[in-house]
This record gives sequence, structure tokens and C-alpha cells, in this order.
Amino acid sequence: MSYNKPRPRPQLSQSIAQKPYHLIPLPKQKPQLQPPKGQDQYYRARVHGRLQLKLTVQTGLHVSTGVVALGTDVGQKSIPLIKTMIQGSAGQLIIPGSSLKGVVRSTYEAITRSCLCKTRAKSNQIPPGYQECRDKTQLCPACRVFGALNWQGLIQFRDAECESTEFRPGFIPSLYQPRPREYPGYFKQGKVAGRKFYYHTIRAVDKGQQQGISVQQAVKTFGFTTSLPYRNLTQGELGTLLIVLGQDTQHAIALKVGGGKPIGMGTMTVEVTSIEPVDNIRDRYLSYRSQSQPLTGKPLQQLIQQAIQAAHRELVQSQSLQELVKVLGYPTQREPPEGMY
Repeated sequence: MSYNKPRPRPQLSQSIAQKPYHLIPLPKQKPQLQPPKGQDQYYRARVHGRLQLKLTVQTGLHVSTGVVALGTDVGQKSIPLIKTMIQGSAGQLIIPGSSLKGVVRSTYEAITRSCLCKTRAKSNQIPPGYQECRDKTQLCPACRVFGALNWQGLIQFRDAECESTEFRPGFIPSLYQPRPREYPGYFKQGKVAGRKFYYHTIRAVDKGQQQGISVQQAVKTFGFTTSLPYRNLTQGELGTLLIVLGQDTQHAIALKVGGGKPIGMGTMTVEVTSIEPVDNIRDRYLSYRSQSQPLTGKPLQQLIQQAIQAAHRELVQSQSLQELVKVLGYPTQREPPEGMY
């Protein structure tokens, strides 16, 4: 397979199949701007701690490094060239913390009254009030938690490491950049119509070695582990994060990570294995050893449910969440698209 010559994009037929994505409408009320809490101190009225997560691959996962390697360099003698993923010192695949942060943040934005932080739309196409937060003294819900220009966020995203040192090659079809001018649903009266999310599917499209582009991937049931330290969150902000991570049983969703989203790749479910809360801030600095005991089992579930209830009261936009569940709800019986869409 040659990677030197770009393939011309095929012309779309008049009868376009259903799109593999959906635009989540923006809330009718403009972003809710408030002064944020920083990291200069631990605020007693806020919650602090660490989430321990296990992410399980449900459809092929590929987070590209942008590097194409010889197949023999990664133990694949039958494959001439392959697009690679980041690997750790022990040879295990890694999901960069920045990739996880982007996925989690975009979902958090979609269910709260948050700005359009990162978009390729022109400034005159952004609805009034939805411009990216620039004033660090007045930030939207997502910017207060994940950070903004000249403002550090309250959650630290670390790399997720695969529990296995193995991988499987995948063979994906050619994918092309969006062409919003040919799809009127992107805009409404000249303004961005919503936030774009790809549907989960029961499997990913694989074209085989003769037709597809070879990629290094983690396959179904592969597990990744990571931790998310957080500080100075409100109970509602922690709960909204947990909803995004799929912990709300009434609105079960999964994450969509990495490349190949249009063809069904990147579905990952999340398990919160424990939460280590920081209850006594003073004692935390009187010892080199953590005094907090990780919560598991019933205490863990009680904390999760209490935080989720606070999120629904304080931050989560019910209609936006319902729309998002239609797209990211998991499990699903949806088939991936075949051919052009």
C-alpha cells in the first residue's frame, strides 16, 4: 500500500445514505459565565480526589502518531507499511491524555451551557454568545473545569496504558475531510447548527489488506487504565464528568476515541474502579503518605449517584443530554455505514 499519492475523493451520489453522525443542537440559553476557581488553594466547600478508570475497547481503536512504519518494525512481516499508535516503554499501546481530554471535554460541552471552544467555523458563523471564552474572570462551565486561554483546568488527564502488550492490524477505507457546504444541516440561518458527534456501531468497517489502509490498533476487549486527579470541583461538576464517563445508568453512553469514527472505530466503555477522595485537606500536608482510602463497591456507587444527582440539578441540560444519548448511547445495534455517505 502506497502512502505517497493522495487518492482523489469519489463523487457523492445523489442518494446519500444516512449520515454516521448527528449535530447536537446548542441550548437555547447562552453559555452560563461565572468566575472560576483556580488551583492556588484547596477550597473546603469543593471536592478533590482521584478517579481510577478502566477503559474497554468495543470497536477497533487507533490513535495515530502520524508516523508510517515498516511492518517488520512492529512485528508484522506480511504488511509492508502500517500507521502506528504511541507505545510505552514496555511496548504497550497508549492513548495520550490530550486525546482523552478532547473527547471528554467535547461531550461535557454538549450537555452544559458552554461555549463553542474549538471549531473550524468562521467567527461570523458562531451564534451570538457562543464565542470561545477569552476573559478568564468569566468562564463557561466547560472552560471552568477543563481550562481556557491563560487559565489552567481543574482535572489532570494522564495517558491511558493498555493492559496488554499486543495489538492487531486493521485495514480501514480512505476517509476524507467534511464538506459542510454540501450538507445544509451543518448551518442554520448561516450559523453553526450544533456540535458534531459520530454514532456508535456494533462493529467497525474493515476493508482487508488488499483494499484498506493498514493501521496499528487495539481490538475489542482490550483494556486501558488511567487516573484523573481533580481539585476544586463542585459536586455538580464532578457529577457531570461522571455522566460523560458513562456512569449515569439512566443515560448510558460510551466514549468515541481516536481515528476512524465515521466507520465505527473508537468506541470505548468506562468503568470507574475507585475514587480516592481528599476529605481532610490539612492532614494531606502533614504526611508524605496519603491518608485517604479509595472508595469501592457500595460507597463508591453512593458517591457517584450523589454527584450525578447534583449535576442534573445544577449543570446538565436535559434536552441536550437526551439528544446526545441518541448518538452516543451504548450498547447499540446500529450498523456502520458501507461505502460513501
